[in-house]
Amino acid sequence: MSLTRDKARRLLHDHALRVTAPRMAVLRVLGKARGPLSHSEVLEQLGQTDWDQATIYRNLVKLSDAGVAQVVSRAKGIARYALVQGDSHQHPHFFCEACGLLACLPEELTPPMSLDGPWATSIQNSTVQLSGECPDCIHRDG
Repeated sequence: MSLTRDKARRLLHDHALRVTAPRMAVLRVLGKARGPLSHSEVLEQLGQTDWDQATIYRNLVKLSDAGVAQVVSRAKGIARYALVQGDSHQHPHFFCEACGLLACLPEELTPPMSLDGPWATSIQNSTVQLSGECPDCIHRDG
């Protein structure tokens, strides 16, 4: 989901967040990302800025607290963030232990999970994560 400046501003306003330059930058990086990003990956994507690492981290947390972004994985103890799209970012992820890639698994690879009954809230608030070697690393090694 690519975010224009106007969409990013509207998203922040809709969640009662102040529009600041660092927050807009973090939001746009998450909007361009192909998958969930860690704090250091967001810093990498931002390149040289006048903002320190703590400012970017605080903005990730603020976006998460407001429901604009969410932590979708804690592989190897590292929080990785993604924009909340639609109802949520509820699908399995794959962590490559060789290269560190964290990828959203395509719908055709994962069975639908029922969100009814006594387990509904638990399932909605959980994460499913597989780990191993991604296709690129398997082909590179093989």
